[in-house]
Amino acid sequence: MKFRNFKTVPRMIFGRGSFDQLDEVLAEQRQTDKDFVVFAVDSVHKGKPLEGRIPALPHDMILWVDVTDEPKTTYVDALTEKVQAFADQNPVSVVGLGGGSTLDLAKAISLMLTNPGGSASYQGWDLIKNPSVHHVGIPTISGTGAEASRTTVLTGPDKKLGMNSDYTVFDQIIMDPDLVKGVPTDQWFYTGMDCYIHGIEALNGTYINEFARAFGEKSLDLCREVYLGDHPDADEKLMMASYMGGQSIAYSQVGACHALSYGLSYVMGYHHGIGNCIVMDVLDDFYPEGVREFREMMKKHNITLPKGITKDLSEDDMQKMIRVSSGLAPLWENVYGKDWQTHVTPELLRSLFNKM
Repeated sequence: MKFRNFKTVPRMIFGRGSFDQLDEVLAEQRQTDKDFVVFAVDSVHKGKPLEGRIPALPHDMILWVDVTDEPKTTYVDALTEKVQAFADQNPVSVVGLGGGSTLDLAKAISLMLTNPGGSASYQGWDLIKNPSVHHVGIPTISGTGAEASRTTVLTGPDKKLGMNSDYTVFDQIIMDPDLVKGVPTDQWFYTGMDCYIHGIEALNGTYINEFARAFGEKSLDLCREVYLGDHPDADEKLMMASYMGGQSIAYSQVGACHALSYGLSYVMGYHHGIGNCIVMDVLDDFYPEGVREFREMMKKHNITLPKGITKDLSEDDMQKMIRVSSGLAPLWENVYGKDWQTHVTPELLRSLFNKM
């Protein structure tokens, strides 16, 4: 048996106020007066105090990114073209500052600056051939694990699927719990549940091993402290739960919830966090204890999920959701094993989508 030789984030800083060290990190990459940095920043921070703290030099580029919709391959390509038009050389670093969608966009831009063609052609596993531009991830909300993972999840012309590669992994992350202050409760819950669901899927999957279990169990423990215990250090705990959740996936995999959520998001446009929550609420047969605890967390934080969202769906859209969800072979193998195709039928997927 040959084991995967996974890459993880090589450098990281954790702690309140650590964002102020970003300038030092970038100084290591700047070698000449022409060297510039691209800051891909969630537009929600425009005009807010954080904007004034971005250590941009006069010749750097700030890209205010719109994450109203899930990241699309067409948007990645458009942003990449903007960067290429900005200067006659590549930046020495791309910095992502925001939530999971912004971090995914920063990863994708750094990859597409060094790999030819459109980003849709790289949706899959290990299709990226050339190393990316140096890139830094700085989360301002916790849960997705994007800061730790080897994927950047994109919606393409015919599927929602990540660019999964060792080159996708950030070269540096900065985890500053002070940056997550003031996140709306619903968003804080939905994004944090992405982390919780990561753990449930990984720990109940066929891919599980002691590496993944060590990170996954600790991540779940931290999620429980945050969402069931109202811990005073909740921001720090959730930030570490997110990182550990991302690490646990390096040697395991997500499962049924993410597979169905990808189909739901592709057709109906739900953001990843709330999409996962909508799906998780109908997966009693897959993760009974996880779903029970998830509902306790919803009740504690007064979260009400949309209901009946698929009742007026056209047959064409239902078929698209089924096709996208059934196409995620590693996720379903983590649920059922090598014979997953005998279990994951159109009838099963339709019945689950109809419950939503």
